[in-house]
Amino acid sequence: MKLHEIKPVEGSRKERTRKARGIGSGLGKTAGRGHKGQKARSGGGKGPYFEGGQTPLQRRLPKRGFSNARFKTVYVGINLDMITEKFEANSEVTPETLKSVGIVNQMKDGIKILSRGEISKPLVFKVHAVSESAKAKIEQAGGSVEVIN
Repeated sequence: MKLHEIKPVEGSRKERTRKARGIGSGLGKTAGRGHKGQKARSGGGKGPYFEGGQTPLQRRLPKRGFSNARFKTVYVGINLDMITEKFEANSEVTPETLKSVGIVNQMKDGIKILSRGEISKPLVFKVHAVSESAKAKIEQAGGSVEVIN
């Protein structure tokens, strides 16, 4: 078998239907749109929220309340197992060092240390947030945690 001999399996490829290309094509004249009317026009038809002239649901429901979603703090979560293999004992773990090592790409609103995995060497953490269980593991290994703003 050579590269120029390769052909798709019989019946696996199908030519696309070319609408409005003459009566012999089977979809000539009105091109499957029927005669006149809203749907026969270009750009015709109703939008996804049209309810036959009835006021659509998204307009009937009241718009009220407040959402804090725009202002919430989004932390980048980093687990202990990702950190232990990249840092030497007694070294300082800061957002800048995490970025330089390649653990973090985007800072977002801060770095949060999570507790998945084990930590065997003492490290000094200076991060924006830390989970209680991660803090306990770090201090048990002889390290320390400092929360920065």
